[in-house]
Amino acid sequence: MRLTQWTDYSLRVLMYCAQCESLQTVATIQTIADQHDISKSHLTKIVMTLAADGYLLTSRGRGGGIRLGRPASQIVLGEVVRKTETDFQMVECFGDVPSSCALMPACYLKQILAEALDAFWAKLDGVTLADLMNTTQERLLGFQTLTFQPKAVRVKA
Repeated sequence: MRLTQWTDYSLRVLMYCAQCESLQTVATIQTIADQHDISKSHLTKIVMTLAADGYLLTSRGRGGGIRLGRPASQIVLGEVVRKTETDFQMVECFGDVPSSCALMPACYLKQILAEALDAFWAKLDGVTLADLMNTTQERLLGFQTLTFQPKAVRVKA
């Protein structure tokens, strides 16, 4: 199972906004795009979707930007991933359409994969954005501060 780029970027946006909140600053799509080297137009779509789902608040104009729509302690990773992913069918027999697999009547693989998927959700459902940020910051202590400094702009000669 692999999460889509959409989900990866969605989680990065939420983490960036949580960090900005702790620094009492406001994130912008441009700063996040620059920091993570993501297309601004693609990121705009992600931010609008996260805002529509209530994870972010957006404001335009001078002093505008992106903020968390609710406290980081109330944003559960499992909920975000369920909203941003569309397909959790790990193998053919997980689908609604009858499987053509010859092993289907006696196969134990489906049960094992279903249990693994349940464990995946249980783990993500037990972690909030605040938990994620606290652990990330703890891991970075002694290495660097998680401040999301913009990357240096490369100039072509």
